[in-house]
Amino acid sequence: MQTRRLGKSDLVVSALGLGCMRMSFGDKPTDKQEMITFLHKAVDQGITFFDTAEVYGPYTNEELVGEALQPFRGKVIIATKFGWKHDPVKGPHPSMGPDSRPEQIKQVAEASLKRLRVEAIDLFYQHRPDPNVPVEDVAGAVKDLIQAGKVKHFGLSESNANQIRRAHAVQPVTALQSEYSIWWRAIETDILPTCEELGIGLVPYSPLGRGYLTGKVDETTTYDPTDIRSHNPRFTPEAIKANRAVIELLDKIASQKGATPAQIALAWLLAQKPWIVPIPGSRKIERLDENIGSVDVKLTPDDLSKIDNAMSQIKVIGDRY
Repeated sequence: MQTRRLGKSDLVVSALGLGCMRMSFGDKPTDKQEMITFLHKAVDQGITFFDTAEVYGPYTNEELVGEALQPFRGKVIIATKFGWKHDPVKGPHPSMGPDSRPEQIKQVAEASLKRLRVEAIDLFYQHRPDPNVPVEDVAGAVKDLIQAGKVKHFGLSESNANQIRRAHAVQPVTALQSEYSIWWRAIETDILPTCEELGIGLVPYSPLGRGYLTGKVDETTTYDPTDIRSHNPRFTPEAIKANRAVIELLDKIASQKGATPAQIALAWLLAQKPWIVPIPGSRKIERLDENIGSVDVKLTPDDLSKIDNAMSQIKVIGDRY
């Protein structure tokens, strides 16, 4: 497995990370032992970068990742997130609204350390901007945690360029996590250039368009009510059919490269910048193997130009949320 450095930091991770959310959140239940075995397999395959959050479950995803990766402490990087209000009984949930008050951040860090079974959180993201808390205060709270040895690196998620600059001025931001893929490129206007200027790594989530860019979704595909895609505008039968041109493009390039549409979609991201590390989510060994294969798919400047030209002619239907 190739490695990549996140921006100008000293954080070096596998070129592909692994999004762990769906192992215990927002979908049909999975078998815990099966997921532990899967996570061990990912480490065996060279994955060293794992993404979780206190809100996934809530709590159960951090517990799963912490238990599974405890034998590999010091050899893997675990990223987790803070930033949601807590219900006294149910815990954190996005429906409760954001909460990035400094005292809340520090409480979340203490609890996440225990669940992850680590002495320091490798990468601690603000899950979403909080309009009620200046981002300077957020950065200051994480800076305190870094100085206390409880956190190693500070990250932001879905922040805009102004928020990134303001936070970075207080505590250097190691990575920004945002949605980015061949069919969602809004961050290219000002966020991506800001990351490049400041030396911040980018960690794209949903790099495979929540599964659509694998080419395995069609108008007959149905989703469990607990699956986020069951009420996603891009996963209505009409949108699935209308966006087929994207898959046809990926299929065409994949056939030329001896690859799959998913591998082309990931290879495209990897080819954008050397400090981009996608985190596709997976729960099946065959999907994991397929995703890892994307690291060896080389897209030439001509390939990338053709993809850009083709995508400029395609109107993607449906909002991302």
